[in-house]
Amino acid sequence: SYRGEKKMFLNTLTAAFEPNPFCSPANTFFGYIGCAAALVFASLGSAYGTAVSGVSVAHLGIADNRKTMRGLIPCIMAGILGIYGLIVAAIIASQVDALSGQGYSSYRGFAHMAAGIVCGFSSLSAGLSIGIVGDAGIRAFAKEDRVFVPLLLILIFAEAFGLYGLIVSLILVYLNKGPDCSKNIPSNDDQPAYPLFG
Repeated sequence: SYRGEKKMFLNTLTAAFEPNPFCSPANTFFGYIGCAAALVFASLGSAYGTAVSGVSVAHLGIADNRKTMRGLIPCIMAGILGIYGLIVAAIIASQVDALSGQGYSSYRGFAHMAAGIVCGFSSLSAGLSIGIVGDAGIRAFAKEDRVFVPLLLILIFAEAFGLYGLIVSLILVYLNKGPDCSKNIPSNDDQPAYPLFG
């Protein structure tokens, strides 16, 4: 009958466009959370390290203005942490696309969220370390020149925390495994005559 054929047609159409539970468009939420976490927490660490070290640089300029340029090293190293977050956030944002031919699986969404959290919190911890060490170290450097080399070594190891997070984040971002979502995205020729979502 006509009603039975209509019901069969609607069931077939619904099955054709039924989303894979691993390839929901809601997965983009996790990707963008990773993007935001990378930039926000890395910027927090960078801002803290720059601000705290910058105050000490001002005191260093008063005590001995000839050492001011060398005293800027902690501020520069803290500023680099923000670049780490920017790099990871930009890469994640360029890969979050639920409407592309490849789709966007929950696997990639969780990987991108993990990448952003790893980079953000690693940079935050590095920024806290650089700020605290830079503050005390620069004040000591104002009174004793021999403090500079040990201070520089400590700052390098503190910066390494952020670099570790960047490396792991890039590995997570470029993982290509996961469900194949390309079969769940209809081509332009297969689009229904009416919109699926309103």
